[in-house]
Amino acid sequence: MAKSNQSKRIHSAELYVNAEDRPGWLTGEERLPHVGEQVYCAGGVGEVAAVLGKTGDGSRLLEIRLSDHPKPRSFFAAASNVLVAPA
Repeated sequence: MAKSNQSKRIHSAELYVNAEDRPGWLTGEERLPHVGEQVYCAGGVGEVAAVLGKTGDGSRLLEIRLSDHPKPRSFFAAASNVLVAPA
């Protein structure tokens, strides 16, 4: 019998940012972050590397470099699914 690979699966709830993780922060749709600004996304804390075109939900696509990776890797997220510190 083959072993299940469920321990490596990503659940859909893990792909969305929970506003309770950063009380008082706004979504990137409410306040678009600028390049160099720190944001919180499903991948963790990162810095906006680029603000790109629009996503299917109408918010901007952000390229984010995650802070906790040994090698800087880009992570792409809709602005509606990131949290930004209030201005």
